Amino acid sequence: MSLSNTWHHRRVAENSAKACWICYKPTSSVLITPDNKDFFYICIGHLKDRGFCQPDQDEAAAAAARKKEGLDREIETVKKEYEEKQKRKREKHKEKDKDNDKDSKKKDEEEDKKDEKEKDDKIKELSKSKDSSQADEGPRIYSLNKNFYQMRIDRIRNAEIAKRNREKLNNPANFPSVPNGDL
Repeated sequence: MSLSNTWHHRRVAENSAKACWICYKPTSSVLITPDNKDFFYICIGHLKDRGFCQPDQDEAAAAAARKKEGLDREIETVKKEYEEKQKRKREKHKEKDKDNDKDSKKKDEEEDKKDEKEKDDKIKELSKSKDSSQADEGPRIYSLNKNFYQMRIDRIRNAEIAKRNREKLNNPANFPSVPNGDL
């Protein structure tokens, strides 16, 4: 039985969560081989542990690029919204300039500062959320360290041996026959 040391990360529904292979806490993350011969439930925290597994380098780079691209799009959207607000305010200012009221100018400056701060806060929030969402959008292909990989192979091998032994015990031809002669 050969088992490749390539594992794909999959998510299952939260109501289907089972115990983690390492710490026995409920988790909905699963590592499965590409040929579906073996799988086990594992916590997200263990996937980040370099002592347990390493992500595929190409996959990790692609995931980082996808994440950066998504963050850049969201930041660009926030900037566009801010520019549109500023454009509308300028149009209002042109109408109000006819009045030349000092109080309204001060209010406008305060609103501009407030909007600028709001934009900066949104950008910072998106940057922080990038770090927290890394687990969900991280790499999807891993390889286990040699000790954990050997444990998986041993588990499969022991299951096969137990299955063969059960089959042998269920087959009556493997047992000796009853003696036929007189005593």
